[in-house]
Amino acid sequence: MSEFEHLSGGTAEIIAQADQREAEERASRPDEPSLPPFEWLKVNLFSSVLNTVLTIVFGLLGLYVYRSLLNWAFSYERDWDAVRVNMRALFTFTYPSSQYIRIWVTLSIVLTLAGMSLGMSRMIGQGLSLKRISIWAMSWGGAVIAGILFTQPHARRTATGEVMLDDHFQPVRESYGTALADRGWWWLIGLVLLSVGLAIWWSFGDLRRRTTFVGAVPFTLGILAFLVSTLWWFKWGNYGEQGDIIEPGRTVNDSAKLPWTVLWFVLTGAYLLGSRIATTARSGTVRGLINFSWLLTPFVTFWVILRDPALDWDHVWSTDIPMALAFIVGGGAVLYLLTKPDLGEIGRVIGVVILGVAALNWVAAFFGWYAMLQKARISFFLLALVALAAHNFAGERKQRIRLVLGWTVLMVIAHYMVTMMNTPSTVDAPDEFVGGFLVTVYIATFTMIFSFPLGILLALGRTSTLPVFRVLSTIYIEVVRGVPLITILFFFSTFLNIFLPVGMEIEKLAAAGLGFSLFAAAYLAENIRGGLQSVRRGQFEASDALGLTTVQRTGFIVLPQALRVSIPVLVGATISTFKETSLLAIIGIIDFLRVANSVIPGQTQFLGVKMEGLLFVCMIYWIGAYSMSKFSQRLEKHLGVGEH
Repeated sequence: MSEFEHLSGGTAEIIAQADQREAEERASRPDEPSLPPFEWLKVNLFSSVLNTVLTIVFGLLGLYVYRSLLNWAFSYERDWDAVRVNMRALFTFTYPSSQYIRIWVTLSIVLTLAGMSLGMSRMIGQGLSLKRISIWAMSWGGAVIAGILFTQPHARRTATGEVMLDDHFQPVRESYGTALADRGWWWLIGLVLLSVGLAIWWSFGDLRRRTTFVGAVPFTLGILAFLVSTLWWFKWGNYGEQGDIIEPGRTVNDSAKLPWTVLWFVLTGAYLLGSRIATTARSGTVRGLINFSWLLTPFVTFWVILRDPALDWDHVWSTDIPMALAFIVGGGAVLYLLTKPDLGEIGRVIGVVILGVAALNWVAAFFGWYAMLQKARISFFLLALVALAAHNFAGERKQRIRLVLGWTVLMVIAHYMVTMMNTPSTVDAPDEFVGGFLVTVYIATFTMIFSFPLGILLALGRTSTLPVFRVLSTIYIEVVRGVPLITILFFFSTFLNIFLPVGMEIEKLAAAGLGFSLFAAAYLAENIRGGLQSVRRGQFEASDALGLTTVQRTGFIVLPQALRVSIPVLVGATISTFKETSLLAIIGIIDFLRVANSVIPGQTQFLGVKMEGLLFVCMIYWIGAYSMSKFSQRLEKHLGVGEH
C-alpha cells in the first residue's frame, strides 16, 4: 500500500470514528425537559422589570413594522401582476421559449445531484422534532391570522377595475367586516397551520414532542409537493408570453406546471436513490463522483446545454481530436517519466523547463511572434502545473499510472470545454443568451469555484517562508482589498480588452466573472490564512517526524484543520459574493436586479412599477443567504467547530 493510500484510509477511519463518537454522545446526552409555554415566557421575556419593558416595547415595534409592511405590500397602489407576469424574465430574461427545455434539463441535473447529495449526506442528523414542527406551525398560523387582522380593507373598484375615489380623491374602502370575509383563503391557511400546531402540541407529551423526529428532507419534500400541487388546482392565473394576462381565473398553463411536477419527482427519486446507495459498499466511490459532478456541472450546463453550440465537425475531426490525443499521449509519457522514483532533482528541472515553455507561448501570443491555438497554450500550461507536482506521485507503477489516467481525464475535459466555449451559440436571443437570476447564480458559482483554490494558494503564499511568494501574495492581497469591487468590475468589463493580444477579446459576462473571482480570492486568502495560523506547531513537527513532504503535510494535515476552523468566515464570504452580484446591473449586465429595476418599469403595461419587483428581488436574496447560513450552521455542528 502506498503512502497516499495509507493516509487516505486513515482519514476515512478518522471520519468514521468521529461519526461513531457523535452518535454515542447523542445517545448518552441527558434528557433536559423543556419549560411549559407560560413559564418559558416568564423566564426568558418577563424575568425582570427591565426585560418586561424591553419585551413590550420591541414587541409593539415589531407589530408596527409588520403591519406597515403588509399594508404597503397589499395596498391598492401595488401591482403584483408586474412580478407574476414577468416571472420568466426575472429568472431567465430573454431566453427563447422554443428552447426552454434546456432550462428544465439544467434544473433536472442540478436537482438530481442535490437529491443524491442529500440522500448520502452525513449531516442530516435526527431531523426535525415534533416540538419544532408544532412551534413553526403555530408561529406561521399566528402570523397569517395577525396579518389578516392588521391589513386594512382594500379599495373598492369599478366594473372596469379602476379604484373608486371620494370627493377628496381618496380611495373608497370596503368595510372591515367585508374585508375579513373576503380573505377566505388566508383564513383557511392560518387556521389550518394553527390547528396542526396545537394538535401536535396537545396530542404528545413533552418528552415525546422532543424525542420524536421527522426527517428534515422528507418534511421539506412534502412541503414542496404541496406547493407544486397548487399549480394544478389553485387559480394563479394563466399568463401569456408577451406579458399580458390572458385568463386570470385559471390555473397556470401546462408549460409551467408539468415541468415543475416532473422536477419534484426527479428530486425525490434522486434522494431515495442516494439513501439506498449510502448503505452500500460503493457509497464512497459514488460520493466522489457526485462531488466531481458538482464541480463540472456549472461548466457543462452553461456552455454546452444552455448555449447549444453549433460544432464544426470537420474542424473537430481534423484539429480538435488530434490535438487532444497528442497532449494525452505526449503529456502522459512525460508525466510517467517524471514520476520515476530514482529521477530525483532532474524531474523538478524538467518541470521548470516545461513551465518556461508554457510561459513563452503566452508571451509570444501577446507580441505576435508565432501563431498557436489558444487550446494548445492552455494545455501546455496545465502540463507544466502537473509536471511541477509530479514528484509527489513518484513511487509504484500503479500510482504512476493513476497520475497518467488523471491527466487523461483532465485533457479530455479541458479540450472538450474549450471547444464548446469557442463554438458560436445557436440560441436566438435579442441580448445575451442568458440573464436574470440565472446569470446571478452562474456568476456566484463560477466566482466560488475559481476564487477558492486561488485564495488557498494566496494564503499559502503569504505564510510561506520563501520571500518571493510571500511578498507577491501580500502585494496582491493588499492591493485588491484596497480597491472597491465596482472599480474592479468596471476595469475588467471595459478596459481589460485593451491589454489583450490582437484578435483576442473577452466577453463582458466572462470579464465580470473574472473580476469577481480575483476580488473574492483576496478576501478568502485572508480568511484561510487565519485558519492556517490556528494550526499548532506540533502538527508540523509530527508531520516532519512521519517523513511527509511539504505538499503532503499541507494537503493532509494543515489545510483540513485550517479549512475546518475557517468554515464560518468562508460561508460568510460566499454569502457576500452572492449578494454582491447585484452590482452586475451597474456594468450593463442584465441580471436579476436590473430586470426588476429597469426592464419591468419600462414595459408599457407596467410603466413605472418598480417597488414590487425590488421587494421580490430582496426576498430571493434573503432566502438564498439564509439557506447558506443555515447550511453553515449544520456543517459546523457536524464537524464540531468551536467545540474542541
